Amino acid sequence: MKFVLVLYFVLATLNFSFANPEVTMKKANEYFISGDYLNSIALYEELVSKGYKGASLFYNLANAYYRTGKIGLAILYYEKAKIIEPFDEDINHNLNFVKLQTKDKIEKLPEFFLFEWWESTLSFFNVNQLTIVVYVIFILILTLILLYIISKNFKVRRLSFYSSIFTALLLLFSLVILTVKINREYNLKFGIILSQSVIVKTSPDPISKEAFIINEGLKVKIEDQVDNWYKIRLEDGKVGWVDKNTLGII
Repeated sequence: MKFVLVLYFVLATLNFSFANPEVTMKKANEYFISGDYLNSIALYEELVSKGYKGASLFYNLANAYYRTGKIGLAILYYEKAKIIEPFDEDINHNLNFVKLQTKDKIEKLPEFFLFEWWESTLSFFNVNQLTIVVYVIFILILTLILLYIISKNFKVRRLSFYSSIFTALLLLFSLVILTVKINREYNLKFGIILSQSVIVKTSPDPISKEAFIINEGLKVKIEDQVDNWYKIRLEDGKVGWVDKNTLGII
């Protein structure tokens, strides 16, 4: 009976360890520090497969993949980490460093300066940060309106009135950016080429003509899907179809 109780306790402890994401993350980090990158990847991927997300998780997994020579997977998870923490210096540094090791150097098509400014504005915050900004601006507007109502000082009322108008315009602009950002997250997809070399086809058919060749680590825009094929677009405007198993979705 004692043996059964001890065995049950041991199994319960093991199950708790694997069920607890913090314990699994800690163990994966220990594997990484010791140089056992394959086991660290296995545990990080276990967390990812269970739906866990986080900049640290994706960043550590990317580092582990880079140490094993998997440049495509490393870039994929650096990109995932960047979505969560767009201004993290370590994430951006490592991502840019690994990108330098890719074979493809695609020249981006020139854009009108207003489009460049708009894209820069969109990339400045992620959805969660924008949501907080909108909430803070909304609270500020309510405060200014309340100040306008309760104040008996003419200068204060005038200042709060014009400030509320300016803040309302700022709120409207922030809401537009947030709406576009959410729409892009649901409808606009990017992927990273994971295979060492991929032949891009002119149509979603294995016997169709070859359009061009791309290599591991290249970031592409996904525009459409037909069965097991993705229609991709490169930054230089080239378009073609690839097998979906050759890339990972960011």
